[in-house]
Amino acid sequence: METNNTANNTAVPAKVNMPKRLIALLAFLVIISVSGLLAKQGVLFCILTLFMVLAIIGRQKAALIMLRVYTSLQLAIVSMLPVVLYDPENLAASGPSSFAIGSFKAQVPDWIIFSILIVLAILQVWIAFTAKVGSYFNRKVDLNIMR
Repeated sequence: METNNTANNTAVPAKVNMPKRLIALLAFLVIISVSGLLAKQGVLFCILTLFMVLAIIGRQKAALIMLRVYTSLQLAIVSMLPVVLYDPENLAASGPSSFAIGSFKAQVPDWIIFSILIVLAILQVWIAFTAKVGSYFNRKVDLNIMR
């Protein structure tokens, strides 16, 4: 005996998988935040970034807005670093910066460091504003990130 279930069928929205570029951005943000927590540098900022990552995983509309504002502000701040850090009275000390990552030690000119930071910020903004990332978020959810 066949029954007609067409009246009982409900439209199930198609499952949208998280874009790979968003996964890479979230992994980058988590690594940066955890390293900031371990180094005890900007602890509150790192915790807020981790909360934003959780909201992004939850597909909250507020998380999309926070991600776009976060990356745009980051690009603006990083782009202003060379201007803000330029001090004409301290030109003698503006040689290459030295840094150490584990046993790797290097002296790199400041313009290379600034260039790398600006390129990373541009990449993050590009990821945050792509259509695939925007379509991942649930637009019907309100701006309450605690749901």
